[in-house]
Amino acid sequence: MRDDERLLPWTIRESTYRIDEPFLRLRSDRVELPDGAIIDGYFVRESRGFAIVAALTPDRHIVLVRQYKHGIARVTLELPAGTLDPGETPEACAIRELAEETGYAGDAPRLLRSLYADPTSSNGSFHVFLIENATHQFEQSLDVTESIVVETATVAEFAAMVRGGEIGSGSQVAAAYIALEALARE
Repeated sequence: MRDDERLLPWTIRESTYRIDEPFLRLRSDRVELPDGAIIDGYFVRESRGFAIVAALTPDRHIVLVRQYKHGIARVTLELPAGTLDPGETPEACAIRELAEETGYAGDAPRLLRSLYADPTSSNGSFHVFLIENATHQFEQSLDVTESIVVETATVAEFAAMVRGGEIGSGSQVAAAYIALEALARE
């Protein structure tokens, strides 16, 4: 087999949903590899994706959220973020999540970059947005699973938090560096 033949897509022979719930959709595939080998039970976590928002206030502070994350059983500090609703665009999600989690709104979101969350076992991607001129305009409108404290930090403080590990989720760190790079170019 040539080297490039190993890079061909796998063929899905059969799929079964093992979990199909609002917070998790897990598919088990029977796949055929390019060399003909069959793999049973290759799990894929399906996702509509999510948006992460770097919201910059007029005085150049970044809006942050501190909240409990059950998967790691810890309180985290992050940029506002959330899952796309069915049929929702990433831009609409960014606006909605910023308003719901923080009460802030600002200029139209600018897409900085889209990335794959975990391409080995998930079809999900995330979209990093910058919303400038963000000001507090609403009361928080939190989901039943959310309890969020809103904080702000200067761009320099935010950069130090990222470098120092205070922001620890991989997608959040990637989003933070992408946002910091965009702000440095301005």
